[in-house]
Amino acid sequence: MLLGLVLAFMLLSKRTTFRTIAGVYRSFWRGTPLLVQLFIVFFLLPKIGVDVSPVMAAIIALTMNTAAFQAEIYRGGLMTIPKGQIEAARMLGIRTVALRQRILIPQMLQLVMPSLTNETISILKNSSLISVIAVTELMRTSQQIAAVNFRPLETYLVAGVIYILLNACLAWAGTQFERKLAKSKRASNEF
Repeated sequence: MLLGLVLAFMLLSKRTTFRTIAGVYRSFWRGTPLLVQLFIVFFLLPKIGVDVSPVMAAIIALTMNTAAFQAEIYRGGLMTIPKGQIEAARMLGIRTVALRQRILIPQMLQLVMPSLTNETISILKNSSLISVIAVTELMRTSQQIAAVNFRPLETYLVAGVIYILLNACLAWAGTQFERKLAKSKRASNEF
């Protein structure tokens, strides 16, 4: 989330260099399939002298991928905040870091929470692809069980139910966080 937030602010920066770097990053990670990204990270890092385990390569690829999507979600949320709030904060002498921490990010999070929850669910489902770089996760385990017991239908149905339960938990957590943000906003508006 932090990388996505940094990228979002870079995309909205007045500096062309920051916008260009963030734009290229976003275009690559959103424009190529996750499977290709997994292979690139898994095979490229050892070539440049960075020895990582398959699990770490998977974490890096999934993080880089979701950061690009989250950056776009955050950017959209930040763009909906009225410019007058930013101008008023600057007139009051509020510095950029405090402006972002106390005014922009809290409002933006409330606006984008449903989209962030969807992105989190999406990355959980996409994690099934990491088995291609020898990481044993739910789908790889299901494949191994199906190969042993010759009952692929039942095995993959159980895997599907597990994914549904995990996604339901993430959706519930997102809804709870969204409610908490709305409640804190109502409390701050009462003062």
